[in-house]
Amino acid sequence: MVKLDDAVVARYHKDGKRFEILIDPNLGMDLKNGKEVNFNDLLVSDDIFKDSSKGDMQSPETVKEAFGTNDVAVVVKKIIKDGEVQLTTEQRKKILERKHNEIVTFISQNALNPQTNSPHPPTRIETAMQEAKIHVDLQRSVQEQVPLILKELKKLLPISMEKLKVAIKIPTAYAGKATAIAHKYDVKQEQWQSDGSLVVVFEIPAGLKNELFNQFNSLTHGDAETKILEGV
Repeated sequence: MVKLDDAVVARYHKDGKRFEILIDPNLGMDLKNGKEVNFNDLLVSDDIFKDSSKGDMQSPETVKEAFGTNDVAVVVKKIIKDGEVQLTTEQRKKILERKHNEIVTFISQNALNPQTNSPHPPTRIETAMQEAKIHVDLQRSVQEQVPLILKELKKLLPISMEKLKVAIKIPTAYAGKATAIAHKYDVKQEQWQSDGSLVVVFEIPAGLKNELFNQFNSLTHGDAETKILEGV
């Protein structure tokens, strides 16, 4: 559980009543943005307060009336997602920086330059976002913001979030170890061949093509067979 000194208040109002919990600020914002988090790390305690600064608790009856349940996980999610997470200026700054970096990394890994069929490096994405004066929204998830950011980046860069369907054939000697790598990606089909080799079909963002091929070529010492089937 998060230490009390490191926690912030998440607050939600309903029917004139106030509900507060004490949470880790980073995990709280992750949950608010749709990520799954460990509740043992998220919460100081399972207590639902009406005034956390005074230690005044809400009654189980009031909680049940407001949320339809006393299930802590359900109540906590509702408070965080529909309520307000009280962040300090410094906490907001750090979380914004982290989200900004996540967006840059996501675009660099999932998009590509259609003129060269290669990814844009993070520094190029970063520079273009600065030039376009793009501001990251603390309250919205990476996935929600990327389409809007891409729209602005396209004014400055040739960039596409195209997906590819690719097939990789792994020789028998490496097929067992290959499955662990394969399932880090979106596997559409697996076929074991009569000779013991494995053919895997993936659907991936075009920007991940080189990474995927490199991983299997490294595993098989260059013996993997790769083929781009189609754009999606």
